[in-house]
Amino acid sequence: MSLNLPLVSGTLDGISPLIYGGAVVNVQYNDNPNELPLTDILETAFKLGINAIDTSPYYGPSELLLGNALNQLINQGKISRKNYYICTKVGRLQLDDFDYTPEWVEKSIKNSLERFNTDYLDVVFLHDVEFKTENDAIDALKMLMSLKSKGLINYVGISGYTVDYLYKLAKLVKDIDGIGKLDLVMSYSNMCLQNTTLADYYDKFFADTGITLLNNASILSMSLLRYQETRYFHPANQALKDKCFQLAVSLREDYNTDLAELSTRFAMRAWINKKGKTVIGVSTIPELKSAVAQYKTVLDHSNDVQDAKLVKFSQEFLGDHLNETWESGIHH
Repeated sequence: MSLNLPLVSGTLDGISPLIYGGAVVNVQYNDNPNELPLTDILETAFKLGINAIDTSPYYGPSELLLGNALNQLINQGKISRKNYYICTKVGRLQLDDFDYTPEWVEKSIKNSLERFNTDYLDVVFLHDVEFKTENDAIDALKMLMSLKSKGLINYVGISGYTVDYLYKLAKLVKDIDGIGKLDLVMSYSNMCLQNTTLADYYDKFFADTGITLLNNASILSMSLLRYQETRYFHPANQALKDKCFQLAVSLREDYNTDLAELSTRFAMRAWINKKGKTVIGVSTIPELKSAVAQYKTVLDHSNDVQDAKLVKFSQEFLGDHLNETWESGIHH
């Protein structure tokens, strides 16, 4: 039975405020990604109004498994390709393995098209640009723009952690022949309860780079902002990890508040006001429904006053760790 979903407009504005994040479809977040109920998760996400998926070849089996889940829904007659956006990335292969050569960019895009059984990708980001030189990024972006001109990609952007370098690169390439203005930029862990750097750059991005959209990912900062233990791969120093866990304990014991839920509302509230899109990574239907419930709470403003007090407490609690970052890549 069809879900009777609206057709997407194809424009960046048409992407839903929340995007399903495929980074969790990987062994870093789940011991066996193949066991995730992705078809049910995606069907539920579509029913709840989410119409975009963000992933990357770097996320292990994520593209393949998400592509298989989408194909199942299509074959069941529940959705069509015109009901959703596919956002993926190119250039990062493994933890310390990158390939920004035009040859690989073209091959990687063809691989992604095959995994998603589609003849076009809505959005492609050059992945984690702070790890490669400007010249490497320029060569890769020229190829992406060439593929865009052929209709294989609708929109091209850059992604990464280091906000200042994302800004500088986006500003640089807008005047380079064969590239021009990027369509969008995405950063992660930089617009969350612990670090709001991306918001500080918001106006500069739109004034100086010509982008249309600025997306915010990893609003729990790769598991840092939750009551459970931070994931083993997290690059933050131990003092920051300890402080965030202490905050989680204090919020739970003294305010009957869950750090992850507060952090989710904080980031969503900020980015709704900025008219950006927020990527959420969830591994189960209950997690998905919880994230959407937090979003609805933000929309109806029912927690605004209490949240403002808790956010103030939390950021004062973090002290010198507020807006603390970690080194990433070669551009510091």
